[in-house]
Amino acid sequence: MQLPVPVPLGLKKSFGFGDRLGLATPGHLEAVRGTGFAPIFAQQSIREMTRTQRTPADVMRAAQEALASAGHAEPWGADADHLKTPEDVERTAAAGFCFFTIDPSAHVNNGADAMSGPELAAAVAELDKDRVFGERAWRQEYLGRTFDLGTGMGLRFGEEDLYRAVVKYGRATEHAAVMGRAIAAAAGGGGFEIEVSVDETDSPTRPLEHLFFGLELRARGVPNVVSLAPRFIGEFEKGIDYRGDLVAFEAALRQHVAIARYCGPYKISVHSGSDKFAAYPAVGRVCGDLLHVKTAGTSYLEALRVVARVAPAVFGEIAEYCRGRFAVDRQSYHISTTEAEIAGLGPYRGKADEPAWLDERVGRQLLHVTFGSALTLGADARGRRFKDAILELLTENAGLHRELLAGHLGRHLTLLNAG
Repeated sequence: MQLPVPVPLGLKKSFGFGDRLGLATPGHLEAVRGTGFAPIFAQQSIREMTRTQRTPADVMRAAQEALASAGHAEPWGADADHLKTPEDVERTAAAGFCFFTIDPSAHVNNGADAMSGPELAAAVAELDKDRVFGERAWRQEYLGRTFDLGTGMGLRFGEEDLYRAVVKYGRATEHAAVMGRAIAAAAGGGGFEIEVSVDETDSPTRPLEHLFFGLELRARGVPNVVSLAPRFIGEFEKGIDYRGDLVAFEAALRQHVAIARYCGPYKISVHSGSDKFAAYPAVGRVCGDLLHVKTAGTSYLEALRVVARVAPAVFGEIAEYCRGRFAVDRQSYHISTTEAEIAGLGPYRGKADEPAWLDERVGRQLLHVTFGSALTLGADARGRRFKDAILELLTENAGLHRELLAGHLGRHLTLLNAG
Protein backbone atom coordinates (compact mmCIF):
# COMPACT_ATOMS: atom_id res chain seq x y z
CA MET A 1 0.00 0.00 0.00
CA GLN A 2 1.47 3.33 -1.10
CA LEU A 3 1.26 5.86 1.68
CA PRO A 4 0.24 9.46 0.91
CA VAL A 5 2.77 12.20 1.68
CA PRO A 6 1.98 15.51 3.40
CA VAL A 7 2.71 18.76 1.58
CA PRO A 8 2.95 22.47 2.49
CA LEU A 9 -0.50 24.06 2.35
CA GLY A 10 0.50 27.71 1.93
CA LEU A 11 -1.95 30.52 2.62
CA LYS A 12 -5.11 28.44 2.40
CA LYS A 13 -7.31 28.51 5.47
CA SER A 14 -6.43 25.38 7.41
CA PHE A 15 -7.39 23.28 10.39
CA GLY A 16 -5.14 21.11 12.53
CA PHE A 17 -6.52 17.85 13.91
CA GLY A 18 -4.41 16.56 16.78
CA ASP A 19 -4.64 12.80 17.32
CA ARG A 20 -3.14 11.55 20.58
CA LEU A 21 -4.20 7.94 20.06
CA GLY A 22 -3.55 7.37 16.36
CA LEU A 23 -7.12 6.31 15.51
CA ALA A 24 -8.88 9.63 14.91
CA THR A 25 -8.04 10.39 11.27
CA PRO A 26 -11.14 8.69 9.76
CA GLY A 27 -13.39 10.95 11.85
CA HIS A 28 -11.25 14.00 11.11
CA LEU A 29 -11.42 13.28 7.39
CA GLU A 30 -15.21 13.04 7.51
CA ALA A 31 -15.42 16.28 9.51
CA VAL A 32 -13.35 18.37 7.09
CA ARG A 33 -14.80 17.05 3.85
CA GLY A 34 -16.54 19.81 1.89
CA THR A 35 -15.71 22.60 4.34
CA GLY A 36 -13.08 24.40 2.26
CA PHE A 37 -10.43 24.01 4.98
CA ALA A 38 -7.07 22.47 4.12
CA PRO A 39 -6.51 19.73 6.73
CA ILE A 40 -3.49 18.90 8.84
CA PHE A 41 -4.00 15.29 9.90
CA ALA A 42 -0.63 14.52 11.51
CA GLN A 43 -0.18 17.07 14.29
CA GLN A 44 1.49 16.56 17.62
CA SER A 45 3.86 18.49 19.84
CA ILE A 46 7.05 17.07 21.27
CA ARG A 47 5.47 17.45 24.72
CA GLU A 48 2.44 15.41 23.66
CA MET A 49 4.62 12.74 22.05
CA THR A 50 6.57 12.43 25.29
CA ARG A 51 3.41 12.17 27.35
CA THR A 52 1.86 9.54 25.07
CA GLN A 53 5.13 7.66 24.44
CA ARG A 54 4.82 8.04 20.67
CA THR A 55 7.49 8.95 18.15
CA PRO A 56 7.19 11.37 15.22
CA ALA A 57 7.19 8.33 12.94
CA ASP A 58 4.27 6.81 14.91
CA VAL A 59 2.21 9.99 14.51
CA MET A 60 2.96 10.25 10.81
CA ARG A 61 2.29 6.63 9.97
CA ALA A 62 -1.07 6.55 11.80
CA ALA A 63 -2.34 9.42 9.64
CA GLN A 64 -0.85 8.04 6.44
CA GLU A 65 -2.33 4.58 6.86
CA ALA A 66 -5.78 5.93 7.63
CA LEU A 67 -5.71 8.25 4.61
CA ALA A 68 -4.47 5.46 2.35
CA SER A 69 -7.26 3.17 3.53
CA ALA A 70 -9.79 5.92 2.79
CA GLY A 71 -8.32 6.58 -0.66
CA HIS A 72 -7.76 10.22 0.23
CA ALA A 73 -5.93 11.97 -2.62
CA GLU A 74 -6.29 15.66 -1.70
CA PRO A 75 -3.42 17.73 -0.23
CA TRP A 76 -2.92 17.48 3.51
CA GLY A 77 -0.35 18.74 5.97
CA ALA A 78 1.71 17.45 8.90
CA ASP A 79 2.51 19.79 11.81
CA ALA A 80 5.49 19.22 14.09
CA ASP A 81 4.04 21.35 16.84
CA HIS A 82 5.74 23.45 19.55
CA LEU A 83 9.34 22.76 18.61
CA LYS A 84 11.89 24.31 20.97
CA THR A 85 15.26 22.98 19.83
CA PRO A 86 17.07 22.11 16.56
CA GLU A 87 17.07 18.50 17.77
CA ASP A 88 13.25 18.57 17.82
CA VAL A 89 13.37 19.79 14.23
CA GLU A 90 15.67 17.01 13.09
CA ARG A 91 13.53 14.29 14.67
CA THR A 92 10.28 15.49 13.10
CA ALA A 93 11.76 16.33 9.71
CA ALA A 94 13.17 12.80 9.49
CA ALA A 95 9.62 11.46 9.91
CA GLY A 96 8.33 13.55 6.98
CA PHE A 97 6.73 16.53 8.71
CA CYS A 98 6.65 19.63 6.52
CA PHE A 99 4.91 22.22 8.77
CA PHE A 100 7.08 23.26 11.70
CA THR A 101 5.76 25.29 14.64
CA ILE A 102 8.50 27.19 16.42
CA ASP A 103 7.89 27.70 20.14
CA PRO A 104 10.25 30.41 21.46
CA SER A 105 8.44 30.77 24.80
CA ALA A 106 11.55 29.91 26.82
CA HIS A 107 13.15 33.07 25.39
CA VAL A 108 10.23 35.43 26.15
CA ASN A 109 10.75 37.85 29.04
CA ASN A 110 7.30 38.04 30.60
CA GLY A 111 8.62 40.43 33.22
CA ALA A 112 8.83 43.19 30.61
CA ASP A 113 5.15 44.02 31.12
CA ALA A 114 5.79 45.29 34.65
CA MET A 115 9.21 46.95 34.19
CA SER A 116 9.71 50.63 34.92
CA GLY A 117 11.34 52.95 32.41
CA PRO A 118 14.84 52.62 33.93
CA GLU A 119 14.46 48.84 34.17
CA LEU A 120 13.50 48.66 30.49
CA ALA A 121 16.48 50.80 29.51
CA ALA A 122 18.83 48.53 31.47
CA ALA A 123 17.34 45.42 29.87
CA VAL A 124 17.69 46.95 26.38
CA ALA A 125 21.33 47.75 27.13
CA GLU A 126 21.84 44.08 28.02
CA LEU A 127 20.34 43.02 24.68
CA ASP A 128 22.65 45.41 22.87
CA LYS A 129 25.61 44.06 24.83
CA ASP A 130 24.66 40.52 23.76
CA ARG A 131 24.31 41.68 20.15
CA VAL A 132 20.79 40.27 19.86
CA PHE A 133 20.26 42.57 16.86
CA GLY A 134 23.77 42.23 15.47
CA GLU A 135 25.00 45.41 13.78
CA ARG A 136 21.53 46.68 12.90
CA ALA A 137 20.49 50.19 13.90
CA TRP A 138 17.25 48.67 15.09
CA ARG A 139 15.91 51.78 16.86
CA GLN A 140 15.92 53.67 13.57
CA GLU A 141 13.89 50.89 11.95
CA TYR A 142 11.03 51.45 14.38
CA LEU A 143 11.06 54.87 16.04
CA GLY A 144 9.66 57.89 14.24
CA ARG A 145 7.74 55.81 11.69
CA THR A 146 4.05 55.21 11.19
CA PHE A 147 3.29 51.72 9.94
CA ASP A 148 0.26 52.02 7.65
CA LEU A 149 -1.64 48.75 7.93
CA GLY A 150 -4.37 49.82 5.52
CA THR A 151 -8.10 50.42 6.13
CA GLY A 152 -7.22 53.55 8.07
CA MET A 153 -5.18 51.65 10.64
CA GLY A 154 -1.72 52.92 11.51
CA LEU A 155 0.62 51.98 14.34
CA ARG A 156 3.51 53.98 15.74
CA PHE A 157 6.10 53.02 18.37
CA GLY A 158 6.91 55.35 21.22
CA GLU A 159 10.22 54.62 22.89
CA GLU A 160 8.63 52.87 25.85
CA ASP A 161 6.37 50.80 23.58
CA LEU A 162 9.36 49.73 21.53
CA TYR A 163 11.55 48.95 24.51
CA ARG A 164 8.83 46.88 26.14
CA ALA A 165 8.34 44.85 22.94
CA VAL A 166 12.09 44.47 22.45
CA VAL A 167 12.72 43.31 26.01
CA LYS A 168 9.78 40.92 25.95
CA TYR A 169 10.38 39.37 22.53
CA GLY A 170 13.88 40.32 21.28
CA ARG A 171 15.57 37.08 22.30
CA ALA A 172 12.53 35.11 21.12
CA THR A 173 12.87 36.54 17.61
CA GLU A 174 16.58 35.67 17.67
CA HIS A 175 15.70 32.09 18.63
CA ALA A 176 13.07 31.94 15.89
CA ALA A 177 15.78 32.80 13.38
CA VAL A 178 18.02 30.01 14.75
CA MET A 179 15.14 27.55 14.47
CA GLY A 180 14.24 28.78 10.99
CA ARG A 181 17.75 28.01 9.78
CA ALA A 182 17.59 24.57 11.39
CA ILE A 183 14.28 23.84 9.67
CA ALA A 184 15.58 24.91 6.26
CA ALA A 185 18.65 22.70 6.73
CA ALA A 186 16.60 19.70 7.91
CA ALA A 187 14.22 20.05 4.97
CA GLY A 188 17.19 19.50 2.67
CA GLY A 189 15.72 21.38 -0.26
CA GLY A 190 12.25 19.91 0.14
CA GLY A 191 9.10 21.93 0.70
CA PHE A 192 8.40 23.23 4.19
CA GLU A 193 6.52 25.99 6.00
CA ILE A 194 6.87 27.63 9.38
CA GLU A 195 4.54 28.83 12.10
CA VAL A 196 5.74 30.86 15.07
CA SER A 197 3.83 30.56 18.34
CA VAL A 198 3.89 33.36 20.89
CA ASP A 199 0.63 32.38 22.58
CA GLU A 200 2.15 30.77 25.68
CA THR A 201 2.90 34.03 27.48
CA ASP A 202 1.59 35.55 30.69
CA SER A 203 -0.32 38.37 28.99
CA PRO A 204 -2.07 38.98 25.65
CA THR A 205 0.04 39.96 22.67
CA ARG A 206 -0.37 43.71 22.15
CA PRO A 207 -0.71 44.89 18.52
CA LEU A 208 2.65 46.71 18.68
CA GLU A 209 4.28 43.56 20.05
CA HIS A 210 2.85 41.52 17.19
CA LEU A 211 4.04 44.14 14.70
CA PHE A 212 7.54 44.06 16.20
CA PHE A 213 7.65 40.27 16.09
CA GLY A 214 6.36 40.07 12.52
CA LEU A 215 8.81 42.69 11.27
CA GLU A 216 11.68 40.95 13.05
CA LEU A 217 10.82 37.63 11.39
CA ARG A 218 11.14 39.42 8.07
CA ALA A 219 14.31 41.31 8.99
CA ARG A 220 15.98 38.16 10.29
CA GLY A 221 15.08 36.21 7.17
CA VAL A 222 13.01 33.48 8.80
CA PRO A 223 11.89 31.52 5.72
CA ASN A 224 8.44 30.41 4.61
CA VAL A 225 6.46 31.84 7.54
CA VAL A 226 2.81 30.99 6.89
CA SER A 227 1.28 31.64 10.30
CA LEU A 228 1.78 33.24 13.69
CA ALA A 229 -0.09 32.47 16.89
CA PRO A 230 -0.53 35.45 19.22
CA ARG A 231 -2.02 35.22 22.66
CA PHE A 232 -5.47 36.76 22.36
CA ILE A 233 -7.44 38.77 24.88
CA GLY A 234 -9.95 36.75 26.86
CA GLU A 235 -9.40 33.17 27.97
CA PHE A 236 -8.53 30.34 25.58
CA GLU A 237 -8.56 27.58 28.20
CA LYS A 238 -8.18 23.94 27.31
CA GLY A 239 -11.28 21.97 26.44
CA ILE A 240 -13.94 24.66 26.96
CA ASP A 241 -15.56 27.59 25.17
CA TYR A 242 -14.10 31.09 24.87
CA ARG A 243 -14.45 33.20 27.99
CA GLY A 244 -14.32 36.96 27.56
CA ASP A 245 -15.73 40.01 25.79
CA LEU A 246 -16.47 38.94 22.22
CA VAL A 247 -16.76 42.51 20.93
CA ALA A 248 -13.34 43.41 22.31
CA PHE A 249 -11.93 40.11 21.03
CA GLU A 250 -13.13 40.79 17.48
CA ALA A 251 -11.74 44.32 17.51
CA ALA A 252 -8.32 43.07 18.65
CA LEU A 253 -8.42 40.23 16.13
CA ARG A 254 -8.95 42.73 13.30
CA GLN A 255 -5.73 44.45 14.34
CA HIS A 256 -3.84 41.16 14.41
CA VAL A 257 -5.09 40.22 10.95
CA ALA A 258 -4.09 43.63 9.55
CA ILE A 259 -0.60 43.17 11.02
CA ALA A 260 -0.37 39.67 9.55
CA ARG A 261 -1.23 41.05 6.10
CA TYR A 262 1.36 43.82 6.46
CA CYS A 263 4.22 41.71 7.78
CA GLY A 264 3.63 38.62 5.66
CA PRO A 265 1.09 38.00 4.58
CA TYR A 266 0.71 35.06 6.92
CA LYS A 267 -2.20 33.39 8.66
CA ILE A 268 -3.36 34.03 12.19
CA SER A 269 -3.15 30.76 14.10
CA VAL A 270 -5.59 30.06 16.91
CA HIS A 271 -4.02 27.78 19.51
CA SER A 272 -6.06 25.99 22.14
CA GLY A 273 -8.61 26.31 19.37
CA SER A 274 -10.76 23.41 20.52
CA ASP A 275 -14.35 24.12 21.50
CA LYS A 276 -14.22 27.94 21.18
CA PHE A 277 -17.69 27.89 19.66
CA ALA A 278 -18.75 31.38 20.76
CA ALA A 279 -15.71 32.93 19.07
CA TYR A 280 -15.67 30.91 15.84
CA PRO A 281 -18.03 33.06 13.74
CA ALA A 282 -15.94 36.16 14.48
CA VAL A 283 -12.71 34.25 13.82
CA GLY A 284 -13.95 33.04 10.46
CA ARG A 285 -15.43 36.41 9.50
CA VAL A 286 -12.35 38.46 10.38
CA CYS A 287 -9.57 36.13 9.27
CA GLY A 288 -11.04 34.82 6.02
CA ASP A 289 -8.40 32.66 4.35
CA LEU A 290 -5.64 33.97 6.64
CA LEU A 291 -6.63 31.46 9.30
CA HIS A 292 -5.25 28.35 10.93
CA VAL A 293 -6.96 26.66 13.88
CA LYS A 294 -5.21 24.09 16.04
CA THR A 295 -7.06 21.42 18.06
CA ALA A 296 -5.89 18.34 19.93
CA GLY A 297 -7.43 17.52 23.30
CA THR A 298 -11.02 17.69 22.09
CA SER A 299 -10.50 14.62 19.90
CA TYR A 300 -9.10 12.71 22.88
CA LEU A 301 -12.21 13.62 24.88
CA GLU A 302 -14.44 12.26 22.11
CA ALA A 303 -12.47 9.01 22.29
CA LEU A 304 -13.20 8.88 26.01
CA ARG A 305 -16.87 9.53 25.22
CA VAL A 306 -16.86 6.29 23.23
CA VAL A 307 -15.43 4.47 26.25
CA ALA A 308 -18.01 6.06 28.55
CA ARG A 309 -20.87 4.89 26.35
CA VAL A 310 -19.77 1.35 25.56
CA ALA A 311 -17.81 0.47 28.73
CA PRO A 312 -18.96 2.72 31.59
CA ALA A 313 -17.09 0.70 34.22
CA VAL A 314 -13.81 1.21 32.36
CA PHE A 315 -14.47 4.92 31.99
CA GLY A 316 -15.31 5.11 35.69
CA GLU A 317 -11.92 3.67 36.60
CA ILE A 318 -10.15 6.08 34.24
CA ALA A 319 -12.08 9.00 35.69
CA GLU A 320 -11.14 8.18 39.28
CA TYR A 321 -7.49 7.69 38.33
CA CYS A 322 -7.48 11.10 36.61
CA ARG A 323 -9.06 12.68 39.68
CA GLY A 324 -6.07 11.49 41.69
CA ARG A 325 -3.61 12.90 39.14
CA PHE A 326 -5.16 16.33 38.72
CA ALA A 327 -3.14 18.27 41.29
CA VAL A 328 0.14 17.24 39.64
CA ASP A 329 -0.86 17.26 35.97
CA ARG A 330 -2.66 20.61 35.98
CA GLN A 331 0.56 22.48 36.76
CA SER A 332 1.62 22.83 33.11
CA TYR A 333 -1.78 24.13 31.96
CA HIS A 334 -3.60 27.45 32.19
CA ILE A 335 -7.07 26.40 33.37
CA SER A 336 -9.62 27.70 35.86
CA THR A 337 -10.81 24.37 37.29
CA THR A 338 -9.75 23.94 40.92
CA GLU A 339 -8.92 20.94 43.10
CA ALA A 340 -12.01 21.70 45.20
CA GLU A 341 -14.21 21.47 42.11
CA ILE A 342 -12.57 18.19 41.14
CA ALA A 343 -13.23 16.79 44.62
CA GLY A 344 -16.90 17.77 44.27
CA LEU A 345 -17.38 15.98 40.94
CA GLY A 346 -19.47 12.86 41.46
CA PRO A 347 -18.32 9.42 40.28
CA TYR A 348 -19.22 8.22 36.81
CA ARG A 349 -22.02 5.69 37.05
CA GLY A 350 -23.47 5.72 33.56
CA LYS A 351 -25.02 7.79 30.76
CA ALA A 352 -26.70 10.25 33.14
CA ASP A 353 -23.25 11.38 34.31
CA GLU A 354 -21.85 11.92 30.82
CA PRO A 355 -22.60 15.68 30.69
CA ALA A 356 -20.76 16.38 33.97
CA TRP A 357 -17.67 14.53 32.83
CA LEU A 358 -17.56 15.19 29.10
CA ASP A 359 -19.60 18.33 28.38
CA GLU A 360 -18.97 20.66 31.31
CA ARG A 361 -15.86 22.61 32.33
CA VAL A 362 -14.73 20.70 35.41
CA GLY A 363 -14.93 17.20 33.95
CA ARG A 364 -13.53 18.17 30.56
CA GLN A 365 -10.53 19.97 32.00
CA LEU A 366 -9.82 17.17 34.46
CA LEU A 367 -9.72 14.60 31.66
CA HIS A 368 -7.85 16.95 29.33
CA VAL A 369 -4.86 17.74 31.54
CA THR A 370 -4.39 14.19 32.80
CA PHE A 371 -4.23 12.53 29.38
CA GLY A 372 -0.51 11.79 29.60
CA SER A 373 -0.77 10.03 32.94
CA ALA A 374 -3.87 8.10 31.92
CA LEU A 375 -2.24 6.85 28.72
CA THR A 376 1.24 6.04 30.00
CA LEU A 377 0.90 5.26 33.71
CA GLY A 378 -2.73 4.41 34.38
CA ALA A 379 -3.98 0.86 34.82
CA ASP A 380 -7.17 -0.74 36.06
CA ALA A 381 -7.60 -2.87 39.18
CA ARG A 382 -6.45 -5.94 37.27
CA GLY A 383 -3.27 -4.25 36.08
CA ARG A 384 -4.31 -3.70 32.47
CA ARG A 385 -3.12 -0.37 31.03
CA PHE A 386 -5.89 2.11 30.37
CA LYS A 387 -4.33 2.90 26.98
CA ASP A 388 -4.69 -0.72 25.86
CA ALA A 389 -8.32 -0.81 26.96
CA ILE A 390 -9.08 2.50 25.22
CA LEU A 391 -7.47 1.43 21.94
CA GLU A 392 -9.30 -1.90 21.97
CA LEU A 393 -12.66 -0.25 22.61
CA LEU A 394 -12.08 2.34 19.87
CA THR A 395 -11.14 -0.35 17.38
CA GLU A 396 -14.21 -2.42 18.26
CA ASN A 397 -16.45 0.65 18.00
CA ALA A 398 -14.77 2.42 15.07
CA GLY A 399 -18.10 3.55 13.61
CA LEU A 400 -19.21 5.30 16.79
CA HIS A 401 -15.75 6.85 17.20
CA ARG A 402 -15.84 8.23 13.66
CA GLU A 403 -19.40 9.51 14.10
CA LEU A 404 -18.63 11.38 17.32
CA LEU A 405 -15.46 12.95 15.93
CA ALA A 406 -17.13 13.98 12.68
CA GLY A 407 -20.02 15.57 14.55
CA HIS A 408 -17.94 17.39 17.13
CA LEU A 409 -15.14 18.64 14.86
CA GLY A 410 -17.68 19.30 12.13
CA ARG A 411 -19.40 21.73 14.49
CA HIS A 412 -16.08 23.60 14.83
CA LEU A 413 -15.73 23.95 11.06
CA THR A 414 -19.36 24.86 10.44
CA LEU A 415 -19.21 27.74 12.92
CA LEU A 416 -15.91 28.98 11.50
CA ASN A 417 -17.57 29.10 8.09
CA ALA A 418 -20.69 30.75 9.52
CA GLY A 419 -18.87 34.06 9.86
